[in-house]
Amino acid sequence: MQCETSSRKNQESSSSKFEAKNCSPGVNGVTEKPGILSSVKINETHPQIGQGLMDLLRNCLELETEKTTTILCDFVDHFQSIPSEDFGWGCGWRNIQMLSSHLLKQRQEARAVLYAGSGFVPDILSLQRWLEIAWERGFDKQGSEDFDKAIYGKRNWIGTTECATLFRSFGLRARIVDFVSREIGIRASGVGKCVGKMAPQVYGPMDKYLSKKKNDVSEAVSTSYDVKVKPKVQQALIDWVWNYFSDNKFTKSGNHGIRVSQKAPLYFQHDGHSRTIVGIQIKCQSNGAMQYTLLILDPSHTTESLAKSLKGNFGWQKLIKRGVHTLKKPLYQLCFLDPGIASGEEIENLKYLHSVRVEV
Repeated sequence: MQCETSSRKNQESSSSKFEAKNCSPGVNGVTEKPGILSSVKINETHPQIGQGLMDLLRNCLELETEKTTTILCDFVDHFQSIPSEDFGWGCGWRNIQMLSSHLLKQRQEARAVLYAGSGFVPDILSLQRWLEIAWERGFDKQGSEDFDKAIYGKRNWIGTTECATLFRSFGLRARIVDFVSREIGIRASGVGKCVGKMAPQVYGPMDKYLSKKKNDVSEAVSTSYDVKVKPKVQQALIDWVWNYFSDNKFTKSGNHGIRVSQKAPLYFQHDGHSRTIVGIQIKCQSNGAMQYTLLILDPSHTTESLAKSLKGNFGWQKLIKRGVHTLKKPLYQLCFLDPGIASGEEIENLKYLHSVRVEV
């Protein structure tokens, strides 16, 4: 499955309209008011599995025999790519749907503003309309040019930039952070167009680990490493995710060191695909080193297969767990959401995208 890359303009697929069985007539253009759009947008349908997927995952983690510490998001619905509709290009939209499912369930302030207060996760066509409305309102004008300011009905790949733009248009504080190998050089400075020279501002839980002498983050280090040792980009990513999920109050705890975080899941982008990070696990090895494992929901997996493996407590690890050794790309990008809803001047500032750059 292909997603947004730094050369996205050359990688866009056909812009022909795709057919959707739930496509509603009467939505004639992005100039329609969001309130009108909400009355015709379609609720995304996906397989029902009974018990929530994150509850099933928590149950399996509690049955593990090894001593670990795990931090999980609370409620997140899995949204799969459908072969007849979006397989091969829709993973970005599916990740947006996963993040939306969490926000609508867990954050009352977000539920009130997202998708005109509809209270449900829209289908891909509706999300495309909402993104066009965001562009029309002035959010990420530069990015909108990549799509000729129109994306409804197209099969274009998207990434963290479009995810952040969509959520920012509702006042949510969506941020982007890039993890870049220094060996790649400036020419390949990220997987999304907003990557580049870092702006003076930095956001997110990595702030306390960044060198800000020259308004860049080229000397980013983690407190879990000797500063004389230059960590690889993959480990920098893992450290950032651990600090993100652990840097807040936990709503509850379970057996085997399982803690449930109030943090939203992460949109996880690299060249070729994107997924959703819903947690992280740490284990102390016999030599004293700490082993980290990401817990990931992948749109390319079917919801049914995930649910079946979790209910049977068999094979789910291959679908959800991803260690540092599996992260082989030189560039990674995350979109995360800070709490609260912006207003006034902050809304205007959210229209301009820039990312934090962690170069190692």
